[in-house]
Amino acid sequence: MKITVYGQTINKGFYQSIIDFFEKLKKNKIEIYVFKTLYEFLLNELKFKPEIAGTFSENDEIDNDVDFMFSIGGDGTFLETIHYVKKNNIPVVGINSGRLGFLADISSEEISNAIDMILSKQYSIEERVLLELHTENNLFGRYNYALNELTVHRKDTASMITINAYFNNEYLNTYWADGLIISTPTGSTAYSLSVGGPIVIPNSQNFIITPISPHNLTVRPIVVPDDNEITLKVESRVKNYLVTLDFRSRIIEPSVELTIRKANFTVKVLKLNNQNYFKTLRNKLMWGADKRN
Repeated sequence: MKITVYGQTINKGFYQSIIDFFEKLKKNKIEIYVFKTLYEFLLNELKFKPEIAGTFSENDEIDNDVDFMFSIGGDGTFLETIHYVKKNNIPVVGINSGRLGFLADISSEEISNAIDMILSKQYSIEERVLLELHTENNLFGRYNYALNELTVHRKDTASMITINAYFNNEYLNTYWADGLIISTPTGSTAYSLSVGGPIVIPNSQNFIITPISPHNLTVRPIVVPDDNEITLKVESRVKNYLVTLDFRSRIIEPSVELTIRKANFTVKVLKLNNQNYFKTLRNKLMWGADKRN
């Protein structure tokens, strides 16, 4: 088996877990390639030198013969990992070294058992939809995709921005708000959830449009089919506003028109047979934790 491991830095509480992780891989004779930044962190901070076949960096292409890409960190790290697998269908395995993690959902206590289950093929592969952004100036370059969401924000001002939204070129609504989120089902438990958006099951084939602090209290989130096109046109008293795709941000002028549609490829996410989406929701959101239950 050949794997790649992506991460940046690791908090101290996870030091022993990551050492155990690499020792487990070594024991099972797995060919390992590690992101250069993470490898240098292990050498310099942990004084630990894992036995690996090589490293890769930001500009390297991941070989198609890689079986899995492990993401070590939180959900933010997982989103960064997607940038490296792109369209080559390599399943991503999320190991959580932080706190809350819907995408990176394998805890430190589960690492050894998770590797055993992967080796014995006790897993399934989920395909997660991405959204794709189109602008005339190709705002985010070659990789203009998001697994979680696209967000339009006000920038450096207390004034609201005005966002005109169109659904298949038909006028939908004008949002007077601090911003607007267009989320995939995967991203429904991220920023969208924190501003009152609904939780949507990953394979539901929808996008969620969620306003951020709207001026009109009757304006609510709306769920729409993802096989349609959403267009956003922004008006603002200021010259610039902020657009984000997952963890990447750009400052743009109100004249830029944003067109969002479903990407023509999916991201593969590995799920162990003892995991499911509703179990993750219960654990991460502490459903059923009320003492009265």
